[in-house]
Amino acid sequence: MDFGIGYFPTSDAVGPGELAAFIEERGFESLVFAEHTHIPASRESPYPGGGDLPRKYTATLDLFVALTAAALATTRLRVGSGIALVIQRDPIITAKETASIDVLSGGRFEFGVGAGWNREEMSNHGTDPRTRMRLFAERVEAVKTIWTEQEATFHGEFVNFDRIFCEPKPVQRPHPPVLVGGLGPTVIDRVLAFGDAWFPNWTPDILGRGAELKARAERPIDFMVMGPPTDPKVIQELAEAGTRRISWWLPSGGYSVIEPALEQVEKAIAEFTGEA
Repeated sequence: MDFGIGYFPTSDAVGPGELAAFIEERGFESLVFAEHTHIPASRESPYPGGGDLPRKYTATLDLFVALTAAALATTRLRVGSGIALVIQRDPIITAKETASIDVLSGGRFEFGVGAGWNREEMSNHGTDPRTRMRLFAERVEAVKTIWTEQEATFHGEFVNFDRIFCEPKPVQRPHPPVLVGGLGPTVIDRVLAFGDAWFPNWTPDILGRGAELKARAERPIDFMVMGPPTDPKVIQELAEAGTRRISWWLPSGGYSVIEPALEQVEKAIAEFTGEA
């Protein structure tokens, strides 16, 4: 089992490249960045975490600019989106951006994907919230088609293109892993349809849902968890359930807030591994 970090890279916090080099040096396996192009001022969609929406949601750097910085500042760290809001992204551009990160990183990119929760945000991108899940599936499949076919063609309900050349192609074969985020009632269906891993935020019932994924899967699919308590007992439970990776969110800010949070994570890992 590996351990990773999640982060909202903002302009007033430790930068994405600097943070990537810092956590690579401390032995973490992966780093993923969150994505929001903007947050509508109306605030009609309630924040899933409850309470006021943290400022980091409105101030996050562009996902693929941040990932470029992280990729070029490291040599071993796996870097990825956690998650890319593909229902707000053109699939041809997204295929080129993701493949470019994979090339620049030497094959260390992971494509975390999701549909998001802010309906006003997706509407501003021309996405109908009522059909977002069908659009989500098509855009992921279209990206995978462009990654893997030299002369790619895709025809669907929402995405259509004939015979395109789009390079570079990813270094990883057959393509970078697709990590499906989300906790909705039908998320496992989506993971089974087009994911290489399920990458949900931690909830108390996550092990039961992970067992459902394992029971239904007819091919290897990784189970990863983001944001569990920094508790060695929880880490042990996740390890026993066959979890491939556990990641924790770090606060966006300077080292004065990042280091104490990271030390809590490292302490829990050390207790779990018996190195404390």
